Amino acid sequence: MYTSPSGGTLGKATAVMKAISFYLSDHPVIVSFRWSHALWGSTWSFLFYSIALYFLVSIFLHLILALLLRRGQNVPLGPLPALHSLSMSVISATIFAGLLLSAAAEIRETQWLWRRSKTPLEWLLCFPLGTRPSGRVFFWSYLFYLSRYVHMLRTVSVVLRRRKLVFFQLFYHAISTFMSFMWLEFSQSFQVLAILFTTLAFCVIYGSRFWTAIAARGACLQLVLNCQIVLLGCNLVCHVGVLLLHFFTGGCNGIGAWVLNSVLNGAVLMLFLNFYMGVDLGRRRKPSKNVGDSDCECGDDKIARSCSVFGAGKEADSNKLKSC
Repeated sequence: MYTSPSGGTLGKATAVMKAISFYLSDHPVIVSFRWSHALWGSTWSFLFYSIALYFLVSIFLHLILALLLRRGQNVPLGPLPALHSLSMSVISATIFAGLLLSAAAEIRETQWLWRRSKTPLEWLLCFPLGTRPSGRVFFWSYLFYLSRYVHMLRTVSVVLRRRKLVFFQLFYHAISTFMSFMWLEFSQSFQVLAILFTTLAFCVIYGSRFWTAIAARGACLQLVLNCQIVLLGCNLVCHVGVLLLHFFTGGCNGIGAWVLNSVLNGAVLMLFLNFYMGVDLGRRRKPSKNVGDSDCECGDDKIARSCSVFGAGKEADSNKLKSC
């Protein structure tokens, strides 16, 4: 029997898509996942100890470098920052694809239980009362929680390369890790969309950082800021949706954790807006002779200069922003 080249190519593509779908949403490990305190990193004590260790290591590195190295001197890390950016981009893309396929499969298989009271969008925002942290969606939520610890390594990189310790960065990583733990512990509503938005933004941000690292060019801070603004805006809209659904559709699962999550997100939003306005004011005050460079300066340097915990005072003109 004759098989056309286009038919053979289409068949191979279909087989590849089926294999990807199986390994990202239908694998027995994913389908049978159940959140329990027997899993690595799943206890409250581990969470608080790891966050405390993160703060201590970051502060210790900053202080020890201040004692051992001269001002303006840093620790060369070679390709490690670029590899971290690449790994975070790949991890985020994998979690995004896996969660998207898994959410679609969960909706397809369980919609008959709640289709009279909820639409798929309402389910994404508001889990039915009594939802347990098991199945496909919570498997990817668990991997997202674990990825937060990989994300923390960026603070170590910034401290070693920039000799700055940023309060916003410390607070953001700690709060993000704490919130992702609560999503699992309390089967909190809204986590599916939150993870999809966050991983998509991280894929773009870290992909951009990896590209600028290997191209030896300064990372465009405006891209990072725009992604963060879009992410925070989407989260804000979804939080309003969860609140409305909770009061008008009979309640959402994990609403107590959602309230705490909202408070913490509000604190992150206030810190980010404060930082964003500081960056914007600093850019307006700069001389206009290098306007093109000011929009694509190194994000880490600019963040460190704007909101460092242990600032070393004003930088000399010769130590202006360098490329990442």
